[in-house]
Amino acid sequence: MKIHSRRSILAGAGSALVFTGACSNGLGSRGSETIDARVSSTLNYLYSSFPATQDLRDKSAGMLIMPLVTEAGLGIGGSYGRGALQVAGQTIDYYSATQASIGLQIGAQQYAHVLFFMTNDALFNFRSSPGWAAGADVKYVANDQGGNVSADTTTQLSPVIAVVFGQAGLLAGATLKGTKYNRIIP
Repeated sequence: MKIHSRRSILAGAGSALVFTGACSNGLGSRGSETIDARVSSTLNYLYSSFPATQDLRDKSAGMLIMPLVTEAGLGIGGSYGRGALQVAGQTIDYYSATQASIGLQIGAQQYAHVLFFMTNDALFNFRSSPGWAAGADVKYVANDQGGNVSADTTTQLSPVIAVVFGQAGLLAGATLKGTKYNRIIP
């Protein structure tokens, strides 16, 4: 009988979860065409499901659309996704979003999110950084009781507004805090 250590079980489980998540997350995809198609579909869903986000779009200097982020964890967790930065409705760059975490967690989920850069300075800082990390300066738009996304006046004055939606899976509490965004060439 072979005895496995806790470390090897965690490593194996973590690798399996990351591999499983990566398979459905487009790592082996055909590049920018796949990302563009997912971005378009995500925006259509966002605007039809949460019409108030069109107001955010109209007032923003740019938007980072991450159509599919896969997050998995078993003690040690992580997430990965790819998306596009749009200014005036046109894609100008592609980005990856990665996050690592350690703590009491088990499960997996997928979700989408859009970062609305409400000022030109916020957009410039994002584009000029070698690896921008979401932190305390990101304000979240929340679902109200009616299921509509709403942004209050305080949120609309924030330089970066995040809308997280479409959560599916067994890992509760999608957050962008600590997510690192890097420019990629798909």
